[in-house]
Parts: sequence; C-alpha cells; structure tokens
Amino acid sequence: MKYLKREITEDLNEYRKYFPVLLISGARQVGKSTLALHLNIENYVTLDDINIYTMAKNDPKSFIDKLEKPVVIDEAQRLPQLMITIKEHIDKKRINGEFILTGSASLKGFKDISDSLAGRIGIVELYPFSLKEKYAKDENIIDVLHGDLDAFVLKQYNSSDIDTDMIDGGYPEILKIDSQKAKYLWFSSYIRTYIESDARELANIRNIDKFINLYRLCMIRSGNIFNKNELQKEAGVDNRTFDSYFAVMEHTYQIQKLQPFFRNQLKRLIKSPKIYATDTGVLNHLLQINSKELLDASHYRGNIIETFIFNELVKGNTSALKKAGLFYYGTTDKKEIDFILEFGQRVVAIEVKASKSVSKKMFKHIYSLQKEIPELFDKGIVFYGGDDFLKIDDNMYAIPFGFLG
Repeated sequence: MKYLKREITEDLNEYRKYFPVLLISGARQVGKSTLALHLNIENYVTLDDINIYTMAKNDPKSFIDKLEKPVVIDEAQRLPQLMITIKEHIDKKRINGEFILTGSASLKGFKDISDSLAGRIGIVELYPFSLKEKYAKDENIIDVLHGDLDAFVLKQYNSSDIDTDMIDGGYPEILKIDSQKAKYLWFSSYIRTYIESDARELANIRNIDKFINLYRLCMIRSGNIFNKNELQKEAGVDNRTFDSYFAVMEHTYQIQKLQPFFRNQLKRLIKSPKIYATDTGVLNHLLQINSKELLDASHYRGNIIETFIFNELVKGNTSALKKAGLFYYGTTDKKEIDFILEFGQRVVAIEVKASKSVSKKMFKHIYSLQKEIPELFDKGIVFYGGDDFLKIDDNMYAIPFGFLG
C-alpha cells in the first residue's frame, strides 16, 4: 500500500518554522510515527526501545544534549518528565524545528508539563484516516461546508460503499487487511495493547476488568448524552475512579465529548455534552458488527452513522483553513440537530439520516433553529444515504454520504 498523504502535513511544516517543539498527538496506531518519518528528518529514537527509555530516564539532560538534531522522539508520553529537560535545553538556545515528538496521549493529561512548554510547542492532533485522505482527495470537508455549495448541486456521489468504510474505520493498518478474521484479530489486539500500554501508564488501574467494562460501556453509548451517574452505576465504580478512567479514555483519543450549542436567545437548551467514539471500526468491533447485513440489522445503526459523520468533521477540522466550533443542538422539548458548525458569527446546522431518500420534513428542526437565530444562520445540511446532491431550499442542502470520500 502506497503512503497516503495526511491533510495535516502542511501544517506540520508551518509549526516547525515557529516552534522549537512540535508534538504530533493521537491515538495508538493512528499513523503518528509514519507521518513524522515523512518529514525528511534523519534522526529518530523511540521510547518504546527499552535501552533508549532507560538512558532517557536515568540521565535526561545528557540524553537530550547528545541527540543529533532535528530529531523525532517517538512515544514521548512514556516519559513525560523528559519535556522539562527539553524545555531547559530550548531556553539555553532556541532553535525552531529541533524536536518532533509523537505521543499517544494529549498534553491535557499533563497540565504542569503543558504549561511549562507554553510558547515553545506547537501541537497537532492526528486522527484515523478521513475518507478524503483514504481516497486521496484534496478537498477539506470543513472548508467545503463553510463555502458555497451550489456548485455541487445535482451531481452524484456513490454512497454504496459507505457501510464498508464505517465498519472498517480509519486506522491505517486496517486499510491493508482484506480478511475479516485478520481484521477481528487486529482490533482485538489493538484494544488489548491500548489497555495494557497507554491506559495503564496514565492511570493507576487496580481493577483492569472494571476499566475494560467502562471502556466498552462508554464506546457503545457513542452518539448519546453523557450520563455520568448511569455509566458509573452500571460499571460499578466510585466517583473518583470513574473520573480517572474516563479522563484516560479522553486523553488517549478513544472517546470525545461534544458540547451543546448555546446562545442567550435560545430557550430550554440541554446543557449536558454528548460522547462519541473516535473510530467506528473499534466501535463496530465492540458491537460485533463486521458485515453490511449486521450493520443494517443493528439498532445501533443510527448512532454508528452519526458517529462516523462526527469523526469526519473532527478530522477535517484539524487541517481546515478556517476551523469551526463543533457542537450539537438539543432542547428539552425534543428539538435536536446532530451537529452545529460555528464559523465566527455564522452557523451551519447538520442533521444525519440513514435513509436513501430525503424530504423537506427532515429539515424541520433546522428550520426551527433558523427562525430562532436568523442573523447567525448560514445554511442547513442533511447528510443521507442516497447518491444525489440536492438543494432543498434557498440555503438547505441534502448531501449524500458519498460526498465525504
């Protein structure tokens, strides 16, 4: 399989011009090392190597001083205290682009270290392949949705393969595997390795079975309102343990929260966040879905499709020319819109429907929001399972899932 260019590549080169440290952060096996190695940097070390790890831990100052630079330091989250030594090295003589770090945990989990590198570090987050990356398309979905959509109207986009894309997810290694059994083994190994490596390193997990149970419970609630009390009770963990375990899942890019959209003029808003799995391949594995037939029959189908669109929006947002605020809209009287993209003072409302046909009534909650905030409303979109890109009204569009790839 040839190397697939990541949308974030150009941003990495920009960061290197202005920051001494660049951190490529993302889930395990998402392609961070491969991306770093395509920056044409000859010097590379990984803290997964026990000898390198031991040297860096025992004498971090000497380790950093002796490295040929610029250098890629892979799996930097394994030795977070090394960041302090890098900071001290930089402060003696600041040279931009010297250190490229990769990490399977976000710096949000290491607040003191993050604060110490303020002004010295550029951070990019890498996610599994988007459909645009997977099929080597140049467009960024966030930039496209922000712009004029009339040029796409009445064009056709094949949505028939979207189920396979959702079942597989976007992890690079999965794209190389044809066998269903081999995919099952890969996902099983991935989850086990994640829990044994990243999760254990970030939290003092005393009962691994309870962590695994909570992990699964959170994942299969993807697309639902975050109900901490319900999850905590079902997992059988106390409040402190829940907070610790859930933070690990967030910091290692397994779960993301989506905050509600808020404006003062809007009434009866739901204020709790929703939660989403960051890859539908892992989610489907946990749900034992590995075929179109099982996906079609699953009562989780709607949530899986919604999760898939959420992931595509998040991935696109990392490299968009104009990044969007990403929210959901919900009211206590059951008006719901899956996603809100906020571009400054302009709002794009997005609904996701599994249907292969589309009707104007699918936009009813979007029309309602338009009436509530007419001065902010830009356009409404329904993603659906058909093939035709349609204009439903002046600023209302039906977009086939196939448009994403």
